[in-house]
Amino acid sequence: MSLQGCHVLPHRQLDCESRGIVSAGKIQGDFFNAIDRQQTSTAMTSSVVVSLDFDSASDAMALVALLGAEADRYKVGLQTLTAAGPALPRHLVSLGKRVFLDLKLHEIPSSVAGAVREAGKLGATWVTVHASAGSAVLRAAVDAAASFPHLEVLALTVITSLSDEDLPEIGLAPSVDAQVERLALLAHKAGCHGVVASAREAKRLRQILPQGALIVCPGIQLPGGGGGDQMRVADPAAAAQAGASHVVIGRAITGADEPVAAFRIAVNAFLDGTRRAT
Repeated sequence: MSLQGCHVLPHRQLDCESRGIVSAGKIQGDFFNAIDRQQTSTAMTSSVVVSLDFDSASDAMALVALLGAEADRYKVGLQTLTAAGPALPRHLVSLGKRVFLDLKLHEIPSSVAGAVREAGKLGATWVTVHASAGSAVLRAAVDAAASFPHLEVLALTVITSLSDEDLPEIGLAPSVDAQVERLALLAHKAGCHGVVASAREAKRLRQILPQGALIVCPGIQLPGGGGGDQMRVADPAAAAQAGASHVVIGRAITGADEPVAAFRIAVNAFLDGTRRAT
């Protein structure tokens, strides 16, 4: 398409219609649609959190290097943090990555507050606290995070390896849904920025939590993958359609023959699920 001879008017309109070349409105529409698609793609990429479940910093960083600029959120959990120490999340932050420090804190309020402050000093974006630790612990975590504008507290509801049948063993009624809902409301009341729950509970959580609350879903598998030791699993599209703001994916990407391709499949699936939800 040639725009030769078109006169540029104020407000970025092109005086081409009279020449039968192209509609100014169409050019503007195409331009802004392209911008919207780019922003949507970036947002969806950020919605997929890659879990760095490795026993060494070198293996973790090899994957980060492989994924490059496409992936910008990484979860550092107990295994990798114990193996590599705080230097790994600190290095990820220095590379411009957003770090989900999945500490699953469950301690007295002062200890949890101290750990949250250290997470803030590392530059973490998210840190997890067990909601079952109670409102005093959750408030202590939120108060500690307040000194770090970049840090948000996520309340872990019920881990994805538990099912209804498992709850009576730990003294709870046999309903994961009811327990997740109860703990999510407790977390919201305590000021937490969001919750961690499986995609199975995401739809109900999206109904009862305020608009904009983070709903981060682990237990995410790509088509053809197995759930491993996780009982409540879903694929990225189902999670997005249910209302998840983010999904956490580990072995389906880190153990794939082609991790970059697996990451892109996850991003596209999440985008498809988001479109179906609207």
